[in-house]
Amino acid sequence: MRVKMFLPALTEAISPLFRPIKYSLFPPLGLATLAGYLPASAQVSIHDEHVQRLDLDDGEVPDLVVVQVYITSARRAYEIADHYRALGSYVVLGGLHVTSLPEEAAQHGDTIFLGPGEDTWPVFLRDWAQGVAKARYVSVNRSLASLPPIRRDLIQRERYLVPNSIVVSRGCPHHCDFCYKDAFFEGGKSFYTQTVDAALAEIDRLPGRHLYFLDDHLFGNRRFAEALFAGMRGSNRLWQAAATVDAVLAPGLLEQAVAAGLRSLFVGFETVNAPNLAEQRKRQNVGRDYAAVVRRLHDNGVMVNGSFVFGMDGDGPDVFDRTVDWAIGAGIETATFHIMTPYPGTALFDRIAAQNRLLHRDWERYDTRQVVFEPRGMAPSQLEAGYWRAYKDFYRWGSIWRGASSKPTTRGRLRHMAYSAGWKKFEPMWNALIRGRQVLRALPLLESVLSMK
Repeated sequence: MRVKMFLPALTEAISPLFRPIKYSLFPPLGLATLAGYLPASAQVSIHDEHVQRLDLDDGEVPDLVVVQVYITSARRAYEIADHYRALGSYVVLGGLHVTSLPEEAAQHGDTIFLGPGEDTWPVFLRDWAQGVAKARYVSVNRSLASLPPIRRDLIQRERYLVPNSIVVSRGCPHHCDFCYKDAFFEGGKSFYTQTVDAALAEIDRLPGRHLYFLDDHLFGNRRFAEALFAGMRGSNRLWQAAATVDAVLAPGLLEQAVAAGLRSLFVGFETVNAPNLAEQRKRQNVGRDYAAVVRRLHDNGVMVNGSFVFGMDGDGPDVFDRTVDWAIGAGIETATFHIMTPYPGTALFDRIAAQNRLLHRDWERYDTRQVVFEPRGMAPSQLEAGYWRAYKDFYRWGSIWRGASSKPTTRGRLRHMAYSAGWKKFEPMWNALIRGRQVLRALPLLESVLSMK
């Protein structure tokens, strides 16, 4: 059996000038996870268009083609699917966009998957082998109890800065209106974890020191998180992850994570306008002291990647400068900005569509960098211009130095400068490393910066 698995490139990820490092950070872990269910005799390959050019006319006609679909890669995903169906391959489609718009996706695949695949993928493989595969499989029974080892041997490690990415849970215990993942887990558990022993075993299989947990909320189940951190303590790992502001403020949990090797945390602050939080059901942020969150992380030697969304109904033209000024003044090392985007399948999409505020349904432009709806507090052109200005202003050399100056030690200031500037000020270097398949060579530098606690 010959199997080809594809992660089509997001439209915003391909540039004729520079290949942004953010799209060469992590390998396609979802596909490698599904590959673990395939029989040992299968000839399997994984193709990530973010880091390699695809040759669809290589003369190979696989028996089975698997395509993971995200909203801004949907057009490209359907091109790949249609190509292989025309050759006679059996094509299956899954992912966030397929779950959100199954009828659209069904036109391009022999079988589609709605929701996570740990329960439905093994069933499909059995059915397909017997010639009775269904047109649609819907996930209901959510569990990671029988998850096989991830096929990391299929990942070309040299193409990624962070090949040691790992996911030990699925989903999130919170339900924000704008979250694309919420629709993906509808119809079953929306948050569940591996056993601690299985998670630790997967970690032990990873070489080197650095790890990146891609979980939406690693701290989401405190009992699991505490046991995981206890098992990791003393392993000499350095790792990064994502968590919410309320989890950071929870007594004792952050300290346990730091003792286990946490050095950088992605935190969804989302907005500096408090009324926006209730509107978007971001209840875990309501009434929280953002400055206290940043201080607590910095006091424990953890760098902060703050996430912010522009364009909520309470935002006016002043929101960009206010957000950037607060982030720089707080000493946040890196910031990720987004234009609010109503993804299909979310409560936000339903609300915006019902208000007749959608500008179009061109999914390639739903990339959080372009305005696709009519905002309340400003014109679409103001929102888009403010978004780009926020990035430019936050990552100016003067802004980086100002943020670094908030640190009390020379070592802390140097770490801030190195980490913040490293992501945004050296695009030509990253481009050369990516195109030369040498990006992994920068990992020791990342580890050195993370070690500067």
